[in-house]
Amino acid sequence: MKAVQITTLDGPSALEVNNLPSPEAGDDQVLIRVRAAGVAFPEVLQSRGLYQMKPDLPFTPGAEISGEIISAPEGSGFSPGDRVASLCILGGFAEEAVAPLETTFKLPDGLSYEQGASIIFNYGTAYFALVERGQLQAGESVLVQGAAGGVGTAAIQIAKAFGAGRVIAVTSTPEKGAVALEAGADEFVLADGFKDAVKAQGGVDIVVDPVGGDRFTDSLRSLKDDGRLLVIGFTAGEIPTVKVNRLLLNNVSVVGVGWGAYVFSRPGHIAKEWAAMLPHLESGAIQPVVGPTFSLEDASQALLTLDERRAIGKVLIVP
Repeated sequence: MKAVQITTLDGPSALEVNNLPSPEAGDDQVLIRVRAAGVAFPEVLQSRGLYQMKPDLPFTPGAEISGEIISAPEGSGFSPGDRVASLCILGGFAEEAVAPLETTFKLPDGLSYEQGASIIFNYGTAYFALVERGQLQAGESVLVQGAAGGVGTAAIQIAKAFGAGRVIAVTSTPEKGAVALEAGADEFVLADGFKDAVKAQGGVDIVVDPVGGDRFTDSLRSLKDDGRLLVIGFTAGEIPTVKVNRLLLNNVSVVGVGWGAYVFSRPGHIAKEWAAMLPHLESGAIQPVVGPTFSLEDASQALLTLDERRAIGKVLIVP
């Protein structure tokens, strides 16, 4: 089979596509014919050796996949040909991959393989952020930074599906604003001057922030009393700092959202999140926004799309 490999830590441009033996599934694993693989920022970091998980070289990156079951253990509930979405941690950028049973889920009929490879990371992160960590209440207002990206569009849809009132998207361009509206946001504001636009409406209860950088302080200033700023990541590159007197004076909270570290140390937690989201996936309330797709041979371009902040929707590799 063909597979993408990281053989050196020289960044996204150094990825290689090689022929490798098909993987063998263990007793608690399934073998999947990969139809789509999600691309996430950790893979960009892995290509430079900057992610906390550092496999020995060479290795095949790719954690989030969808496809068809090739083989599964007897009694697992899966049969050859079943359409699934799965989290495999490594090995997903390939024509075949093995994945744990406990992080493999049957894909609703109404979702494409591309959408199936867009759920677990981004929507799991958004659900963990808004519902579990942010304690979203019915009718609350939510501001989403980086709202046209994979996490941003997921946060918009999770917020609406789980009871948010008004969802405001922050984007860098009107074109990205249109993507956020299509994903379900009630309105968008441009990143330049977003604080004043939001404050003019009375502020928001929750800010979802996967961007960081110089937007952070103005996100804090956009919060109402008892507001929560959910820190998901730092795609802007700069890790911001907070003057804690702002938290005290305005009675607001900054909440860390470390999805991976949390769920991987709690067996079964991803399945609980999937179960909570499943009715909304089946009803169409959650419809993952598919972004650009790339072949295995163009995997470097897929990672560079994220690295250079050009992503709209979920970036995918389609073997």
